[in-house]
Amino acid sequence: MFIFKRFFVKHRVNSWGYNSIVMPILDAHMLEFFSRSPEQTRRIGMRLGSFLKTGDVICLQGNLGSGKTTLTQGLAQGWGALDAVSSPTFILVNMYRRADGGQLFHLDAYRLESVPEAEQLDLDSMLAEGALIIEWPERLGNLIPDENLWIILDHIADEHRQMNFRATGNRYDGLLDSIRQSMFGGG
Repeated sequence: MFIFKRFFVKHRVNSWGYNSIVMPILDAHMLEFFSRSPEQTRRIGMRLGSFLKTGDVICLQGNLGSGKTTLTQGLAQGWGALDAVSSPTFILVNMYRRADGGQLFHLDAYRLESVPEAEQLDLDSMLAEGALIIEWPERLGNLIPDENLWIILDHIADEHRQMNFRATGNRYDGLLDSIRQSMFGGG
């Protein structure tokens, strides 16, 4: 079941009692999705992964166990990775290959102590060679390019995850539109 919220009702008290006002909570740059299983989370990743290009930045924010690595497995599969995906928590960056020579980088910033430590990773070089998926992007501060697709994952129940997508920049608005089209058949 796909849930796509666009509005909520805000109640305001005035001298006449309660008035209901419809207010947007999501705009054209956002998408909210509820996954009911790890398989569904991977499938969403596969859809998004099929659209990735060199230079793309996908930021995955969420607590431990929120589904970041599961989503990354789908992203890599949809992108066409020949390599198995594992969390790079202890080595920081995994690089996955595609048959055409393309590269996909998977950075886990969980163990980074500081932004200066992260600067040594040379994100610009990675982006020149492939797409970049970043787990724990909030630890990289201003090193994250201004334009990106930021996905916040929340653990709702045993296998249920809430995913909030936020696109910043024309390229990522286009990615979000492509995801909407592939998931819901419309924009």
